[in-house]
Amino acid sequence: MASSSDLWDRETAERFETASAAMFTPEVLEPAVDALAALAGPGPVLELAIGTGRVAIPLLDRGLDVHGIELSQPMTDVLHRKRPDLPVTVGDMATITAGEPATFALVFVVWNSLGNVRTQDEQVEVFRNAARHLAPGGRFVVELWVPGIRRFPPGQAAVPFDVSAGHVGFDTYDMATQQGTSHHYTHEPDGSLRYGTSNFRYAWPAELDLMARLAGMELERRTADWQGTPFTGDSEGHVSVWRRPVRG
Repeated sequence: MASSSDLWDRETAERFETASAAMFTPEVLEPAVDALAALAGPGPVLELAIGTGRVAIPLLDRGLDVHGIELSQPMTDVLHRKRPDLPVTVGDMATITAGEPATFALVFVVWNSLGNVRTQDEQVEVFRNAARHLAPGGRFVVELWVPGIRRFPPGQAAVPFDVSAGHVGFDTYDMATQQGTSHHYTHEPDGSLRYGTSNFRYAWPAELDLMARLAGMELERRTADWQGTPFTGDSEGHVSVWRRPVRG
């Protein structure tokens, strides 16, 4: 099965950390790392769509045995310039098997990266692949946004997700196919304006629960964020934890 995900090229990989600087700040990053470390116990852990190591490297610095899967070789190259000791398997997170160890205490995919997989069949395979990598009793964690469809008034074509001095972003949705595109308008230091897009498939929490059940996992808990805020109908995102049951 060929991946439906956008493939991040070298230019995108090289500017990723600068363009995403807000996601590297302690107030954003530390709650995620704290929560994942608590779930991991002694480890080992596997991050799907590991990128340049935003979350994985802090976990590695805490003494955990961390491994990754990443579709983009350029993103992996950026990670390995910082931490060559962090093993990454380059390939599709829906199908590829990570190297040793054979199983993990925790598998996770964060910051909406599951949405990069743009078909339902492939998203189901991500859950199955995560379950294959889990030891009995191990957990799979997904951080994902809740689609902003409720904010669409009749006739509106797009929903803004970021309006700041250096960046304006809008999402457009196809309600029939659950496909979407993020449109980014970024002010560069030289005063120019750069436009870029990324494509995604949105999925509701209940749909993800069914995917987990198909993969043999059970929902353990769902919160609105890494700090443990209760998830409600007004939540704009969720952190969901499923567990592979312990048999026998």
